[in-house]
Amino acid sequence: MALGSAASFGFNITFSRIAALSGVPGPTLVTWRVLAMMALGIAVGLVLRADFRIPRGERGPMVVLGLATAGCGLCYLSSVAFIPVTVAAVLFYTFPVLIVLASPFVEGGRIGGGLMAIALLAFCGVVLVVGPAFGDLDPIGLLLAAGASLSAVAQFFAAVRCPRTGTAAKVVWLQLMVLPVAALSALATGGLGGPGTLLLAPWSVAFNVFGFVLGFVLQLMALSRVTAVAGGLAFCAEPVVASLTSAAVLGETLMPVQYMGGAMVIAAIVANVLRDRRRSRLALTPEPAA
Repeated sequence: MALGSAASFGFNITFSRIAALSGVPGPTLVTWRVLAMMALGIAVGLVLRADFRIPRGERGPMVVLGLATAGCGLCYLSSVAFIPVTVAAVLFYTFPVLIVLASPFVEGGRIGGGLMAIALLAFCGVVLVVGPAFGDLDPIGLLLAAGASLSAVAQFFAAVRCPRTGTAAKVVWLQLMVLPVAALSALATGGLGGPGTLLLAPWSVAFNVFGFVLGFVLQLMALSRVTAVAGGLAFCAEPVVASLTSAAVLGETLMPVQYMGGAMVIAAIVANVLRDRRRSRLALTPEPAA
């Protein structure tokens, strides 16, 4: 589910760019996307008779999750106004490494050398895939990209603490918290366009919304079943999928070093899955009788 979510978000990014080039501002697209997500969550929840209540012990983590989700989107979206998208992406994708470093303090345990090596391999692969061109960088943009990364860390740790809250309830309540942030961002960057604005690029908007909805739902479902570390490492696949989608749809050419970076990310994800399977197998193996 985490890999499916990362792939959906990576697919979604390409069509965000096409929509922007066609005259659909990013904040406007995000605002209407949030409204669509809320309507879909309510409709599906009513059909399935879902419980929209948040269990008492999970209300705090849900508030943190909502604020982190809003902060992640706002900071990432704003950072590219000050620094190149590639630089923002590399800074943002430090979050899997930060999750690994923070996990002993948040979830207990210790950082193993193998896990740290896997996280660094994934991050190096992301750097090669994105291929940043560092030049004169605005510190505001750097701070915003770093804020997006820290928000993603908080988002993953908070999400794994809400396993009893239903997916429909999460979708509705989180989008309700994100909506004011998205609307204010749209108003602050030129105004909130009406539904007619979306018709400037109907197919791109449709694919963008589809990728976002699928990715967001799969992310929530995945983080109810895996640790923040496993989910974070799986999300390193997102820029790889985004690069491949851009090459296929936009005709962008990928260099051999980018393919190598993608292979490194995939190798890191596979290594982490095999590591977790080995640990689970060892935990289930009964100790020999004395």
